[in-house]
Amino acid sequence: MMRRLLLLLVVAALGGAAWVRLAPLEGPAWHVDPDQVQPPDRPNHALLRSGSVVYPIPPETLAAAVDDIAMADPRTRLLAGSVAEGHMTYVARSRIWGFPDLVTVRVVPHPDGATLAVFSRARFGRSDMGVNQARLDGWLRQLPEPL
Repeated sequence: MMRRLLLLLVVAALGGAAWVRLAPLEGPAWHVDPDQVQPPDRPNHALLRSGSVVYPIPPETLAAAVDDIAMADPRTRLLAGSVAEGHMTYVARSRIWGFPDLVTVRVVPHPDGATLAVFSRARFGRSDMGVNQARLDGWLRQLPEPL
């Protein structure tokens, strides 16, 4: 009896791990405008509205810099959008279980250069233990000095 219970638990854990890695992530559902989203009522996201930080560089340069930072992470891939559009959505997965976080970035022209709107959120769960805010802060630290 104990052996069957253990086997059932192992199968359930493997099934859960497979679901986390294989659950559908369709671009249009996640590729949103960060300036237009309503923040979820769960503490598993980070949100930066455009105009909060302004960079003294052209929008296309800022979009390319963000993409370089995102793609430097080996567990991050582009899901939707493009650098040319200045609107990109990335999937960033956790190291061990592969939990997906979705990070949408929109670069907005500004009279002094360009600004960012970013919405980083967990696909599963209620809490992300601060991962999305830490990711956003880390990406911002790697960008050129803002005004």
